[in-house]
Amino acid sequence: MVKPDYGLDAPGVVRNLLLVAVAAVVVAVALCGGFWTPHSKLAPALFAVIGTGAGCLPMAIWMIWYSKVGKIRGRDRVLNGLALRGDETVLDVGCGRGLFLLGAAKRLTAGRAIGIDIWNRRDLSGNAAARTWDNAQAEGVVDRVRLITADARHLPFDDKRFDLVLSSFALHNIYEASQRRGAVAEIARVLKTDGRIILIDLGHLEEYAGVLRNAGLDARVQRSWTSNLLMIWTFGALRPGRVVAHFKE
Repeated sequence: MVKPDYGLDAPGVVRNLLLVAVAAVVVAVALCGGFWTPHSKLAPALFAVIGTGAGCLPMAIWMIWYSKVGKIRGRDRVLNGLALRGDETVLDVGCGRGLFLLGAAKRLTAGRAIGIDIWNRRDLSGNAAARTWDNAQAEGVVDRVRLITADARHLPFDDKRFDLVLSSFALHNIYEASQRRGAVAEIARVLKTDGRIILIDLGHLEEYAGVLRNAGLDARVQRSWTSNLLMIWTFGALRPGRVVAHFKE
């Protein structure tokens, strides 16, 4: 039985982290072999390379583990907590290879899950609609899934179309703040009045919540202890968490 493959997140970042780690090992071996001495003029730079590599290697290992194991466990925790009825219409914005899209589809009976993406391979290895369809077949949910090539900033849907709108680690790839806010406003536009939104990302969560509140939703930022640990580990470069929102009653 073919297993789904949801790809490696930020493959370029992982590659660069591993290259720095390899460079650190080479420098450390050279120092131990006597090619340079700790008293040479290059010593401060060499020790800096070793120190940087010592930090890059565990980060690369964590990113690989998260891509293959951690994000699947995290997805299941999120979706299980939603207690879906099974008849919802779900939208995954920036669905990639279908992690949340197909996870939601597995929990639907009469409902349907729609995924949109522009299929940027810099954000996810092998990011392509064909790979998502392969995963849909592996998960047995082809009949409950629809894929559309579309931009989050211009969702091709009518107002108040979806019961649930998800986005996982996608919106931060829109680098201009005004365009990110536009994408979040689009998400609010297509949500039914009794629907729910979950936006998971590496940062900008307060920004997303602010846009949703301006659209009349009750929006809250949530972070786990692991999110706070990662924030400390990366000196605030990554601020992961999620925004949970629904229209006010």
